[in-house]
Amino acid sequence: MTHQIENIEEDQVPIPEDTKSFSFKKLWAFAGPGLLMSIAYLDPGNLEGDLQAGVVGGHQLLWILFWATCAGFLLQILAARLGVVTGKDLATICREEYPNWASKVLWVMTEIAIIGSDIQEVIGSAIAMNILFGLPIWAGVIITACDTFTFLMLHILGVRKLEAFFGALIGTMGVCFLINWINSGPDFAEVGKGLVIPIIPSYAWTQAVALIGAVIMPHNIYFHSALVQSRRVDRNRPDKVQEANKYFAIESGISLLISFIINLAVVAVFANGFYNNPKYIGKDVGLEDAGDALYEQFGRSAQIIWGVGLLAAGQSATMTGTFSGQFVMQGFLDLKVAPWVRTLMTRSVAIVPALCVALLFEGSDSIRSGLNQMGELLNVLQSMQLPFALLPVLKFTSSSKRMGEFKSHRAMKVICWVIAAIVIGMNFYHTIDQVQEWTEDADKGVLVACWLCASIFLLFYIAFLAYVAWRPVQGPKDEPAPTSLNTPLLHKSFEEAFEESIGLINGSSNCHHHKHASKEQQADW
Repeated sequence: MTHQIENIEEDQVPIPEDTKSFSFKKLWAFAGPGLLMSIAYLDPGNLEGDLQAGVVGGHQLLWILFWATCAGFLLQILAARLGVVTGKDLATICREEYPNWASKVLWVMTEIAIIGSDIQEVIGSAIAMNILFGLPIWAGVIITACDTFTFLMLHILGVRKLEAFFGALIGTMGVCFLINWINSGPDFAEVGKGLVIPIIPSYAWTQAVALIGAVIMPHNIYFHSALVQSRRVDRNRPDKVQEANKYFAIESGISLLISFIINLAVVAVFANGFYNNPKYIGKDVGLEDAGDALYEQFGRSAQIIWGVGLLAAGQSATMTGTFSGQFVMQGFLDLKVAPWVRTLMTRSVAIVPALCVALLFEGSDSIRSGLNQMGELLNVLQSMQLPFALLPVLKFTSSSKRMGEFKSHRAMKVICWVIAAIVIGMNFYHTIDQVQEWTEDADKGVLVACWLCASIFLLFYIAFLAYVAWRPVQGPKDEPAPTSLNTPLLHKSFEEAFEESIGLINGSSNCHHHKHASKEQQADW
């Protein structure tokens, strides 16, 4: 059977039976969602954060990259557990838990994050085409906006084929960036020091915060909670749910380890070639400059290899972004659209700012600063959207009303809430720092007006986040808790058992019988 990603709940990948405590066959069956999730850790925005960290801070910020990836791993585990235990994605649960107005605000914030990420991916792919084929940036933007429709046709082949394709793209990135690292002359002693010594130079705070903001993407948490439902897990049996949680955690860890190694290689290449290099001290180096910088320092081969890796990153990230948007729209609005329609919607919005910058500054050095400034703005935008995914997933996975016996234990809650506080705090710092940088040359009147508007916005922003965090969890209105499913229902699908137990078979002549049976079953539970 072909399991298509847009029919993720109807066409699930079966899990083989195996009595062993650990089975590579089962791990292989569960492998895939973590691979797609990890692409958000390798998109062009992340690569830009990596190269800037290497240019400005050398190897000194590697420990931040490591711990940010670990923090992302914990948050992805929570997203996966939420999807496995409840059988619903985070967006759907938000729609059920919050009033309509609050749910719509969360949806808009998530869509903004997706569109912002999509712009970076389009620009990254366009820059890669410029490096490899000499195409103008505007032409690369148009080609990238269109070619995703072709690649999305791969979903017809099924989830497993699509996962294999993304695996090939990640492999391409890994090979390219590792080759460049080896050719640059890796300094493993400096890498080791950078990983274990927690130092942030005073001149590298912006890059340190941007590195964290680039690693943990808000829409990726929604995405992962939906992806795990592509596996057929018997939620009637707590042992099967526990097993799925275990294997999803393992495959997510492996996927993020691979992404960490690739990100480390990018940081190390630019640290080797450009850190403390007089030509690049005090200079902003973005994706647009990276190819030329590599050419000057290491030759044309390094530039081509960088271009191939960047193209793979942009193409893979833009496709997973489309699927993220599909699940987010379906969950928040209860509206299911075809992937090509979803691509047309987000691409139409994403292409406009990227194309405007490319056309306005094409043929001049200003395009570099224009694209770099757009990248900075988009990173701030992503930072501001992050709490709208972090807070709901932490809240729902800590609730027994949603998770039953699988709710997060106290230690996990404390660790994750501390991580959330640090990430949100550093993102606030990054946002305020960028606003100060943008307004430092403004007139006094303009400056006062800007900070007044920012203060009002910040007040409403914090108030809404407080509402999202502290509104009591209601739990599913008509469903039993996850732990109350018992073995007499094992031979039925979850949906069939659910409909029978609560009497929701509309128009059935024996509806009263179903309701009566539900009471008996609930008494047994």
